[in-house]
Amino acid sequence: MILTDLTILQAHQGLKKKEFSAVELCRAHFDNIKRSNKEFFAFLTLGENKALSEAKKTDDLIAAGKDFPALAGIPVAIKDNILVEGMKCTAASKILENYLAPYDATVVKKLKKQGAVILGKTNLDEFAMGSSTENSYFGPTRNPHDPTRVPGGSSGGSAASVAGKMSLGALGSDTGGSIRLPASFCGVVGLKPTYGAVSRFGLMAFASSLDQIGPITKTVEDAKIVFEAIRGKDKMDSTSIAVPEANDGKLKIENLRIGVPKEYFVKGIDPAVEKLVKSTIDRYEKAGAKIVQVFLPHTEAALPAYYIINPSEASANLARYDGIKYGFSKQEKSLLDVYLKSRGEGFGPEVRRRIMLGTYALSSGYYEAYYKRAQKVRTKVIEDFNNAFKEVDMIFTPTSPVLPFKIGEKIDNPLAMYLVDVYTVSINLAGLPALSVPCGQVGKLPVGLQIIGQPFKENQIFEAAAFLEL
Repeated sequence: MILTDLTILQAHQGLKKKEFSAVELCRAHFDNIKRSNKEFFAFLTLGENKALSEAKKTDDLIAAGKDFPALAGIPVAIKDNILVEGMKCTAASKILENYLAPYDATVVKKLKKQGAVILGKTNLDEFAMGSSTENSYFGPTRNPHDPTRVPGGSSGGSAASVAGKMSLGALGSDTGGSIRLPASFCGVVGLKPTYGAVSRFGLMAFASSLDQIGPITKTVEDAKIVFEAIRGKDKMDSTSIAVPEANDGKLKIENLRIGVPKEYFVKGIDPAVEKLVKSTIDRYEKAGAKIVQVFLPHTEAALPAYYIINPSEASANLARYDGIKYGFSKQEKSLLDVYLKSRGEGFGPEVRRRIMLGTYALSSGYYEAYYKRAQKVRTKVIEDFNNAFKEVDMIFTPTSPVLPFKIGEKIDNPLAMYLVDVYTVSINLAGLPALSVPCGQVGKLPVGLQIIGQPFKENQIFEAAAFLEL
């Protein structure tokens, strides 16, 4: 048995049957990280000693004959913009290169409560700003399916750690597709939960009205296990919501009404991606689902609106990194020079670009023309989805219009990079849940199907997606 090949569910059952120990499971993953991380660079920080001692606690529980949760002893990775007490939390930025997290994020507390073993922190685009994990101060992550290509972003390290069998599951954050895009590019499952379903306390704020934490795993069932562990209201996050446990009964594919938006199958999509996604939708139709064409007319306006709202919120959130409170600081004669030099040297080009865009959009005389208008477009995007969901249960689209591209191919063209997010940003603007599930490959490159659900209907999405794994 190769322990790194297991899913979370299989590992849990193996631990139950005492086929291997939690320490052996943990060691197998560290051994693989040591072999693979040089090539793929999924991890920025490792915590081997602490992880092995946590795994030993699960083994002691099992030896005592006690029941243990599904995530006990399971090796997981955490995106390096989510705080894990005592571990570095860099957000892949020079400005926080040596920052040690003083406390656990709520999601990390919940994983630890279940006995999950945290292997380390994964690479990302700096402050989660990017679609390729090339914007990291520490260097790019590579796609385990083809190391010359990007793993997607910004949670590329988390997705590569799961796809490269360096962890059994990982947490990412999704502001405009940052869980779903790398899940699609790396051939794994990634869930962006409904806004408010998971606490953001302890996540480094990027765009607060868009950010959500979610799981990246090998299977749909595993994603459900992690999501159930981290969901729920948190008094430390006023936007989090207590959601009642779903008790919808078993979803029948033959009763399902699936919406397919014509706006997602237009010029610009890779023909091979379009063909694969359409053939996947045909599988649902053959199983009895009703396929309905839906209209999301403001899809084209969603991307520019997103790239006004996102930098605007980022410029406000990143004001705290000023060279005074914490992180990288340049010692200068005047306070203004400390601010300018610390931020100028501490932030990378993409972060500086978004701060400047956001500050401009919020500035006097431009607020009405840009930010306020973008928020009106956001309202229209929400209305589009509300109207579509009157006719269908869920919406199926490609996760990405393109296959994983070569490292360096789009890095000098911000607009081309932003267009990669064209199918994912609307979901964050509307606060909806969406899952990327592998639906096949073109050559050896994975393609993801995006399943968009109604608010807090994550369980419906899991059941619909599980059909592809049968």
